Parts: sequence; structure tokens; C-alpha cells
Amino acid sequence: SHPCSCFSFPARSLFIQTQDTPNPNSLKFIPGKEVLESRTMEFSTPAAAFCSPLARQLFRIEGVKSVFFGPDFITITKESEDLDWNLLKPDIYATIMDFFASGLPIVTDEAPRTDTGES
Repeated sequence: SHPCSCFSFPARSLFIQTQDTPNPNSLKFIPGKEVLESRTMEFSTPAAAFCSPLARQLFRIEGVKSVFFGPDFITITKESEDLDWNLLKPDIYATIMDFFASGLPIVTDEAPRTDTGES
């Protein structure tokens, strides 16, 4: 077996890959499972994540600034360049894996508010 920089947890059937984005503060996590069928959702604050149990859990990780769901990926943006991805990644991997293992819906039926009246 070759050493690999990916995290693989044999007890769980999820193998999460990461992919860089043009923004060094954002990292794409690809769980190999469907996230949102054919749409995207962005959560820029913990309050906006009220309709997504997974986004709420990801916001509990210190340093997470925003969460974006795509059809088959999750993009996490961290609060500052000073934060090291190597410190954030294990918590993010664990949160995503535990969530998929739980079988909970990624988003509930409540639609997020799109008003940008907050200042």
C-alpha cells in the first residue's frame, strides 16, 4: 500500500477527495456521493444554514466562513489565509463522513431566505 495524502477511513464507505479552487481560502471536498442533485446552495452565515443540518454542522468547525453545496461537491471557505487547511481538514472530513453515515437529509424542505437585508 502506498502512502497517500488523502484521508481514508476503512470503517466508513466514504472516500473524500479535495480539489483546489482559484481562491486559496476555498477548498472543494468531493465525497463521491450526490450532494444536491442538480442545483447549488450557498450558505454565507450560520443563520443562513438553518435549512441544512450538514451546513450547520460544518459552521460549528472553528475557522469555517462559508459553505457551498454543488451537485456532487461541498466547497468550504475559511476565514483567513492564516488558517492552515491541514488543521481544518480533519474536522471537515469527519463532519462530512459522520453526516453521510447518519442518513439525514442534506437540506430540509425549508427554503433559505434570499433577502440580503442584513448589514
